[in-house]
Amino acid sequence: KVNRAGKKVLGFLDGWKGLVEGNFVELDVEGTSEIVPLGGTIIGTSRTNPYKNEKENIPKIKKVWAETDLEVLVAVGGDDTLSVAHRLFSEEKLNIVAVPKTIDNDISATDFTFGFDTAVNNAVEAIDKVRTTADSHHRVFVVEVMGRHAGWIATYAGLASGADVILIPEKEINMDEVIEILKHNREHSHHKYNIVVTAEGAVFKKGDYITQQGELDEFGNVMLGGIADQLSRIIEKRTGFETRMLVLGHLQRGGTPSAFDRVLGIRYGARAAQLALDGDFGKMVALRGIDIVVVDIAEGVAETKKVDAQLFKTAEDFFHP
Repeated sequence: KVNRAGKKVLGFLDGWKGLVEGNFVELDVEGTSEIVPLGGTIIGTSRTNPYKNEKENIPKIKKVWAETDLEVLVAVGGDDTLSVAHRLFSEEKLNIVAVPKTIDNDISATDFTFGFDTAVNNAVEAIDKVRTTADSHHRVFVVEVMGRHAGWIATYAGLASGADVILIPEKEINMDEVIEILKHNREHSHHKYNIVVTAEGAVFKKGDYITQQGELDEFGNVMLGGIADQLSRIIEKRTGFETRMLVLGHLQRGGTPSAFDRVLGIRYGARAAQLALDGDFGKMVALRGIDIVVVDIAEGVAETKKVDAQLFKTAEDFFHP
């Protein structure tokens, strides 16, 4: 759409790092016409936060912007990426359009971000497969999925796969309740195994067990990992059930995107291109119901979108004794 309007399109390699360093490639129809079925990104990504060294990086961005004659930058990413985009628009007055892309689905003002549906499908497929081993050996399997501040993947994957227990950052882990559910389900169901799905950012009820700690990334986020290991040890000790853990990690992020994500990505891209051509900057495309709408980037990054309480209550209805 942009190419037909006679505009040159540049892809800055490795996200904000590419913009800071002036590292880019030209994107054209020939080079992008077959990327729909591909996962990931053809220009790369990074955890670089240009505002971590603001005095040095922001002038570099402005210099690259001027040298390449940029008219508008389309920022595609999650809360960290879009927060930088918002600051560049609001503070530096650069022409920015935003597209919400994160498997965590935690961007405000939109029902879904693309990447989320694929990650959930990947997680469900893995849980369905591990169920075979759990059933054969009468084990508890603790499956850890991504979700730092919001448990959208855990909730959807756990509900879709019939997990006994789902643990999310929005609700502190009550181990007494978890143990009760696991024992109850062993005693009152035809199967003798359990599946626990936990988000990586789930935390224990204060005073119960040690909450995981870790180093900080470029954006000040704790680098998580290990909750499944802690949970599996506690569960085996308190129930006597043989327990194993499975950390899906980056497997959730890879592979062929789902049909839903392909269509959503195309619709987001088309609307973002139109915003760029119209000069409607400081805006983010979003999904509301089945409609693509436009909101301010500020609305998208105002807060982390938490799992809907009613949705999680529905999930709890299926695993609570």
